[in-house]
Amino acid sequence: MFASATTRPGLGLRRAITRAGAVISAFLLAACDPSGFSEQATGPSIGQQIDPSQPVRIALLAPGGSGSDNLEWLARSLKNSARMAAADAQGAVIDLQIYDTGGDAGRAVAQANAAADAGAQIIIGPLFAEAANAVGHAMRPRNINVLSFSNNAEIAGGNVFVLGNSFENVADRLVSYAVKNDKRNIYVVAEDDIAGQIGGRAIETAIARNGAKLAGRTNHPVSVSGIDAATPQIIAAARSGQVDSVFMTANNQAVLPYLTEKLAAAGVTSQVTQLMGLTRWDQPGSRVSLPQLQNGWFAIPDQSLQSQFESRYKAAYGEQPHELASLGYDGVAAVASLVRAGKKNAVTTAGLTQASGFAGVGGIFRLRPDGTAQRGLAVATIRGNQVLILDPAPRSFGGYGF
Repeated sequence: MFASATTRPGLGLRRAITRAGAVISAFLLAACDPSGFSEQATGPSIGQQIDPSQPVRIALLAPGGSGSDNLEWLARSLKNSARMAAADAQGAVIDLQIYDTGGDAGRAVAQANAAADAGAQIIIGPLFAEAANAVGHAMRPRNINVLSFSNNAEIAGGNVFVLGNSFENVADRLVSYAVKNDKRNIYVVAEDDIAGQIGGRAIETAIARNGAKLAGRTNHPVSVSGIDAATPQIIAAARSGQVDSVFMTANNQAVLPYLTEKLAAAGVTSQVTQLMGLTRWDQPGSRVSLPQLQNGWFAIPDQSLQSQFESRYKAAYGEQPHELASLGYDGVAAVASLVRAGKKNAVTTAGLTQASGFAGVGGIFRLRPDGTAQRGLAVATIRGNQVLILDPAPRSFGGYGF
């Protein structure tokens, strides 16, 4: 993090903005370099038929053993939430086996092979895109599907699904909402790192899909000097009369406060030109008091359902779950719901991609044949330093989505 020019004049203006490595968000996972596993699951269904009356063998690949405090917390959260889902699976018996990968692709493949040798019928995990891509390749000849914790849609396809909330899903939700509210001329602002460019492409795809217009785009380095150099172009576009909304990737934690502060100083705020973000603007909590973020739009899961899960988890394990903990629960619960319904294809592509989807910790979600996840999200804003819901998360997929 760094100090802005407003709070500490003369300091930090020439320093690079560094990524906060201790904090792993669902969006930062997309910064992993994809290795090109792009085959689409349009052929024969992958996965084994099961006997729903017998235990279903699920292997969970968690990033335990990495030596990182944050990754250990995340690994513990994923394991515990998966155990919760297995215990909740009334009407289905889940044989959950857990393997630590240390966050390493080679170790993830080795553990996936060990799990398959032990009879695993589906893999849930691993965390990072590179590892998920490698595990997918290893499991494809063994006819096993992989529900990874990554949100990088660029690795999805074939037998690899991404459970994480992808840039594509967030972008589509916000652009769809913008179009419904007559914000059709959208200007894109993206960081020039891997995550920013993936996010920028996702926004442009959502603009085209929803019949909006790409009113221009600015890419900027992840640095104070890079933002300073780029803001005049963004300001000029906002003042041109041809732009009614600005959609920012702002994936780096330090970028959003500084970039929006620069824009606000030039009169570019959501009261004049609607600002939207690909990341959550309410996290960390201190952000809700930033004046330049007031009235901006962002997407969040169903908060009432999320709160119920967090309360249950804390009561059971004595600590707050990691923000990605719900992915462990969702993966196991999705399979369990299919088994409970007597589906012999519960771990196959055909079963996993049922159109009605699943009830997740943060709301409804469904896995699509291309390996991506569609999650029902709410559109939120900040007013008076409080988070308000502008459009609630849907409770079913009827008439909603792609």
